Amino acid sequence: MTQVTIAQAVQEMERLLDQVKQGHDVIIIGEGGEAFKLIALPRHPRPVFGSARGQVEIHDDFDAPIDGFEEYAP
Repeated sequence: MTQVTIAQAVQEMERLLDQVKQGHDVIIIGEGGEAFKLIALPRHPRPVFGSARGQVEIHDDFDAPIDGFEEYAP
């Protein structure tokens, strides 16, 4: 685990981010003693076209009028 002050973090941010990418903990200590932890957020892959194939079913009556909504129909 690496601990640095805010001033050090500003000067060494690129190096600290590289450490976080490699799975190391980086703690930044503020002037008042407060502590902040740098973490890497997970990357979510972009959806692949067709990846939900077979998971969605559209019934034959999908666009049929709904009972009770006749007054709203054109």
